[in-house]
Amino acid sequence: MWPLVPYLDKKAGIRFLVEAFGFEEALIVPGDDGQIVHAELRWPHGGGIMIGTCDPESPFAQQKGSASNYVVTDEPDALYERALAAGAESLYAPQDQDYGSRDFVVRDPEGNIWSFGTYPGT
Repeated sequence: MWPLVPYLDKKAGIRFLVEAFGFEEALIVPGDDGQIVHAELRWPHGGGIMIGTCDPESPFAQQKGSASNYVVTDEPDALYERALAAGAESLYAPQDQDYGSRDFVVRDPEGNIWSFGTYPGT
């Protein structure tokens, strides 16, 4: 599954995701005007995301800040500190959950919600 995460400023969004969370650029396709037409970022532990658009002309358009994602990580505490240092807004700090996960939630500069935790699903 490759969820789309919308960004008005795709270049800044990609920089933030790489710096704050450690996503890795897999594919960046520029258009004739230098703007990003398509981008894929991989998560080091598997899977990835595509950078979506807010352009109302696109059939894939989403509103700015409309994404909410959960990503599995082995190191939520260190990743939380990294995200804050890169400019993420804390919605809640790392905490242990009743179902055995340790997770946190932050908002990125364009308003998308990012949850990271140790729960890998069943």
